[in-house]
Amino acid sequence: MAEINVTPLVDVMLVLLIIFMITTPLMNHKVKVQLPEAQVIKKEETKQAVPPITISVTENGDYFLNDEPSTKQAIESRLSVEAQKMPQPPVQIRADKTTQYRLINDVVKIAQMQGMAKVGFVTTPPKKGQ
Repeated sequence: MAEINVTPLVDVMLVLLIIFMITTPLMNHKVKVQLPEAQVIKKEETKQAVPPITISVTENGDYFLNDEPSTKQAIESRLSVEAQKMPQPPVQIRADKTTQYRLINDVVKIAQMQGMAKVGFVTTPPKKGQ
């Protein structure tokens, strides 16, 4: 027989390939650190929870402070007073879907400039089918 049978050679090479594929990740030296264990501490809800300040912005550029018509200046003065309180109430900004972003940005800037720490946006969750 003048031909060389390469089937045993291929079998041996595949076995070696599998062995190297398995052992190579184990040979990597990783830095071993001992991570701290987290402890879950439940906060007790305070009975005197601070109600949030709600600022609504309509598509027309009208501002509402806690559902009452307001102006930028009135919102600014109210937030400067609220920023001095401890604990600070959170500010919730609500806006129409079609409200221009610059109007919402104005409210966020006012809240930040007055020193409000917690500023958030109120949205509606998506419906189950979407």
